[in-house]
Amino acid sequence: MYLTRELLTLGTVLLTLGAMLAINNATADSAVWQVSSGSNTVFIGGTVHLLRPSDYPLPEEYEQAYQTSSEIYLETDLTAMADISVQREILQQLTYQDDRTLESVLSDEAYDALSEYVATSGMLMMMFEKFKPGMVISTLQVLEFQRIGFTPQGVDAYFNTRAMGDSKTLGQLETVMEQIGFLASMGEGHESEFILMSLEDLEETPDVIDDMIAAWRIGNNEQMAELFVNDMRKEAPDLYDSLLRQRNLNWITQIEQMLKDGDTEFVLVGAAHLVGSGGLLDLLNEKGYSVSQL
Repeated sequence: MYLTRELLTLGTVLLTLGAMLAINNATADSAVWQVSSGSNTVFIGGTVHLLRPSDYPLPEEYEQAYQTSSEIYLETDLTAMADISVQREILQQLTYQDDRTLESVLSDEAYDALSEYVATSGMLMMMFEKFKPGMVISTLQVLEFQRIGFTPQGVDAYFNTRAMGDSKTLGQLETVMEQIGFLASMGEGHESEFILMSLEDLEETPDVIDDMIAAWRIGNNEQMAELFVNDMRKEAPDLYDSLLRQRNLNWITQIEQMLKDGDTEFVLVGAAHLVGSGGLLDLLNEKGYSVSQL
């Protein structure tokens, strides 16, 4: 199940085209933290990129952080993805532009398992043949979440719309194409193993989704790490390094710059980036900043 959280992070892009170490105890209040350096403050909120209508309203701590902040930072620029030229470039990055197809890249076992899953979902395998593995799995994951009642109106989209309407400054931690690059390279060199593990995750999704949302709402970092980070670090260390660790290190540099100015920022990132050893909260604690949960 460890791929689900991050594939939903990147899967939000596809919807636009057509988706810890426990710092506090397991019964914490929310997935919003206040990070302080002297008199300067940055709020950090964990996000779920797809939610059900019943998951609203969000925990009140999100509104508290939003109202207090003059600048809102998301992982990437959601508005830019409506640009036709950007969409064209995204599709080019996420599909094979040479003679490769999924059938030629995957082992017989992986290709047959994927074909069977696609067929049971009522789709044709030919629709996916030129997709790179990351796009295949992300698309299937988003479709599965839609099937069980989730919509693209997740935390990120919600606050992106709010910030534009309230004329708050909107910033991004990485470009759209940087984020797409992570999706395009998923499973590279280990395509068959990636597909087989991801299909197992897809089958578990309906059984764990309520636990995932419940853990996110109360900021249960220990459970979130168990669901989405610990297995990835053990079973797919290269994927963990590129998808979480390296991005966290890049983002920490930006967050530290925010802590040096007089503005108050609200940074919203996928909840998996916050938790576990090497998560943003752990890194900020190591650097000596004051980190407290709202």
